[in-house]
Amino acid sequence: MRIPYDTPRIHMYTRIRKSPFFYAHQRHGVQSYTVTNRQYHPRHYDDMLVEYWKLVNDVTMWDVAAERQVEITGPDAFEFTNMLTPRDLNKCSVKQCKFALNTDVDGGVINNPVLLRLGENHFWLSVADGDVLLWAKGVAAASGHDVQIREPDVVPVQIQGPKSRDVMVDIFGDQILDLKYYWMDEFDLDGMDVVVSRTGYTGEVGFEIYLRNASRDGMKFWDTILRYGKPHDLAVIGPSQIRRVEAGILSYGSDIALDNNGYSDYHFLNPFEVDLGYTVELDQEADFIGKEALKRIADEGISRKVVGIELDCDPLVGYIEDYLQVVDDGSQIGQVSSAFWSPRLRKNIGYALVPIEHADLGTRLTVRMETGEFEATVIEKPFIDPRKETVKADLKAGTAKSY
Repeated sequence: MRIPYDTPRIHMYTRIRKSPFFYAHQRHGVQSYTVTNRQYHPRHYDDMLVEYWKLVNDVTMWDVAAERQVEITGPDAFEFTNMLTPRDLNKCSVKQCKFALNTDVDGGVINNPVLLRLGENHFWLSVADGDVLLWAKGVAAASGHDVQIREPDVVPVQIQGPKSRDVMVDIFGDQILDLKYYWMDEFDLDGMDVVVSRTGYTGEVGFEIYLRNASRDGMKFWDTILRYGKPHDLAVIGPSQIRRVEAGILSYGSDIALDNNGYSDYHFLNPFEVDLGYTVELDQEADFIGKEALKRIADEGISRKVVGIELDCDPLVGYIEDYLQVVDDGSQIGQVSSAFWSPRLRKNIGYALVPIEHADLGTRLTVRMETGEFEATVIEKPFIDPRKETVKADLKAGTAKSY
């Protein structure tokens, strides 16, 4: 079953922000957009299966400027930023990155950014879809910390795929091979100031390049990367939703935040419910936002959980338009938030929010779709490369191989 994903068209006008690469999208034949952080976010230039194979076999570039940066500086920046996340940032060195959830006072996940520590008191939160800038400003106004919080003129692109290593060596030289997984460094690129992190949204070897002075240098930067990438057949694509699901990566707004659909009880999921408990460090001294609530949840346990599923129906090629019901005896007990056909696994995989008594591996579920009811099975995630051997590979060993 091939699901349309590019109609109806999003209206283009001044209310929604455009990235510095917006007009390059048109040059590359962008087919569809979504809106993230009030900004047009290109999704597809080609069929999603074609883009998937380009990512898995070769090297790709995506505009992810919609990952807005929340910059926190000032004398109290470390103490303040450490308060915004359950991760203990005393364990985060300068030039290190962390996957660091932001939680509210009830322990709910309000965003799942990648944190970059550029200096002792200098942080970027590279945010998913959500008003983290306004939230952080509000927290700072109430807490009295001496910090400056702003959105800098910085936008990232992702360079992802097994041949990304070769492209990055051509751009930055062999020094890029010293960059460890979830670390970053600063570089000059033909007179442009960039930060490079070894992070990504794919489960493949990859990098993110954050361009400073982006409103000035955006198109020059884009064309520069294309020039370096041409000998390696670099392809411009959108974020591959198939690959991120294979890699066990959750999408904020669909798999984590549940305030936008009929099944929701309008409470944000907490880190334990989305199987991200490793990001909650309760033994630290810092009194981070949500600490007491998360202590209580850790002690009492959870009643629901996001699990990986295999869905036994015709191949789902495209985006499900709405959440699919998980039913028991005809009544809804949960929902499927993401589901895609995996070309390599040759099956439909995805995520479902279910009661904890239905969350064990091997549990059979019933999923209701427009075309009928189908069986699903709870299976281990990540679905491919669960130990992340691909993304953590030693870059000095040569061109990375896809899992």
